[in-house]
Amino acid sequence: MEVKCDNRQTLSYLWLLTGGHFLSDFYANFLPALLPVVISNLGISLTVSGLLVMVFAITSSMLQPVFGYFVDKSGYTWLILTTLPISAVFICFGALSSTPVMLFSSVALAGLATSLFHPLGSSLIGRTTNHSNKSISMSIFVGGGNLGYALAPVIVIYLIASYGIEYLPWLVLPSIVITTAYYITGLHKVNLTINRESFTNDERWYKSKSIIKLNLVMALRSWPQVAIPTFLPVMLSLQGYEPTLAGNMLTIFLLSGAIGGLIGGYCGDKFGYKNCIIGALIFGLIPTYMFLSTEGLHWIIWISLGLCGAALQSMVPSSIIWAQHIMPKNAAMASGMMLGLSFGLGGVGTAVTGILADLIGLKLALLATLVPLIISIPIAFSIPVNEHHLVNTKSC
Repeated sequence: MEVKCDNRQTLSYLWLLTGGHFLSDFYANFLPALLPVVISNLGISLTVSGLLVMVFAITSSMLQPVFGYFVDKSGYTWLILTTLPISAVFICFGALSSTPVMLFSSVALAGLATSLFHPLGSSLIGRTTNHSNKSISMSIFVGGGNLGYALAPVIVIYLIASYGIEYLPWLVLPSIVITTAYYITGLHKVNLTINRESFTNDERWYKSKSIIKLNLVMALRSWPQVAIPTFLPVMLSLQGYEPTLAGNMLTIFLLSGAIGGLIGGYCGDKFGYKNCIIGALIFGLIPTYMFLSTEGLHWIIWISLGLCGAALQSMVPSSIIWAQHIMPKNAAMASGMMLGLSFGLGGVGTAVTGILADLIGLKLALLATLVPLIISIPIAFSIPVNEHHLVNTKSC
């Protein structure tokens, strides 16, 4: 069944998908807030905690292009009804795991549901919005995820500190509410298969130097973006600070990222996607270094933290649309690469940071994440901007 969208329905789908992205990324960012608790309860090391982050990064992020290819080819939109509840149940109940094996298994299953939502959601944004509004719609969609990602640590830390970790499963309820809204509005029936014949062409990602380079740039950028919020609560805990401080700092970092994503979407349209990404990479070096090298908790730390989060996240909308320019007939797969694969590779880098932290100390290990940012700049310069043109598709 194919759903016909009028303007009001198009707007409702945009906000429902943005709300779903908010929840998907909300559940996806529980780990930083949970790490100090599970390290204490299960007695795991920083290396093992880094591996836990890597497992979640692989299942929730690196598999997104695979799910994106599947979505492009099959058009199984009804799977949107399974993503949020599965993610919520396994991450919330997984926090109560009594063994590392249970914890790793729960985190992996929650990650798979997260990995499916992102290419599905971004494809639905493309199908339910007009061509002239795709950039702003994508920025709103990405911004919703950024906001959920930003608020997760402070909410989870507050809930655990005030009521105990056993109350975490109550956070499953919002996923059920918005999934019900998806079903009632018929979002799960939107047709995604109109370009099925496009899979007979020779448009393969591994033959495009541009998409490989863009993935590499975004992966290197993701390394500090994943490592800093992952290990910030642990670093502050080791320094003797209260957990609420970690929650506040994570919120500043991630909420600034949400604002940066919206600004980056505007700048990408106005100045070009490549210029936006290169500018953000160069600018981001300064506040990232200032935050990681400055001692104490005075105003320079807080401002640097916010600017760091904004700069690192501002590149995401431009990277998605640029990737869709490069792979116009495989939009879900391209989106999965930018929203998932590159972020997942950053999670692998976070595991390396965890290993370095056990060897040289956590603060120095985090400072070393500046190196990937520096390496990414000349790679971004080398990517051409006119490989393909974005195809115009009618909504629904």
